[in-house]
Amino acid sequence: MIYKFRIILDLEEDVFRDIEVEGNNTLEDFHNAVSQAFGFDGTEMASFYVSDEEWNQGEEIALFDMSESGSEVKLMAETHIEDLLDENNRNLIYVYDFFSMWTFFVELADIAEKEDGNTYPNLLYVHGQLPDAPPVKKFEAEDLSDGEDDDMDDLDIDDFDNYDFDQNWN
Repeated sequence: MIYKFRIILDLEEDVFRDIEVEGNNTLEDFHNAVSQAFGFDGTEMASFYVSDEEWNQGEEIALFDMSESGSEVKLMAETHIEDLLDENNRNLIYVYDFFSMWTFFVELADIAEKEDGNTYPNLLYVHGQLPDAPPVKKFEAEDLSDGEDDDMDDLDIDDFDNYDFDQNWN
């Protein structure tokens, strides 16, 4: 099967690419197609994140395992598109170059039969130009305060005698 995607740069202006790939391709193959479609050289670290319809970031699928603890990291080279996405699970977030944080919304538009004569991946449509620099991200926490005084307001950060932990905790 062929999976048709729209990959949208997280930017106020419309910048997107439509790409179709084979369902049995890995996410690493898809990463290569997306990075080339946007003019990147593909040498920077990248990850896909499973996402819901509201674009909430879920499980990471990394290009490389950079963890030191040996934790189970899902890898692009071991994850096939058809095993991850279907009619009910259509969205991914793609982050390219963690220093620059190029962030893209990846939406599965269609699953279709393979057409004879086409080669895949296939860049179907290009709209907009990639800016010279990535959009600036604002990392802001949600204000969860209820407006009432918090017990933490009375703490003196320099008064270690009032903390409830053993001073020789190392």
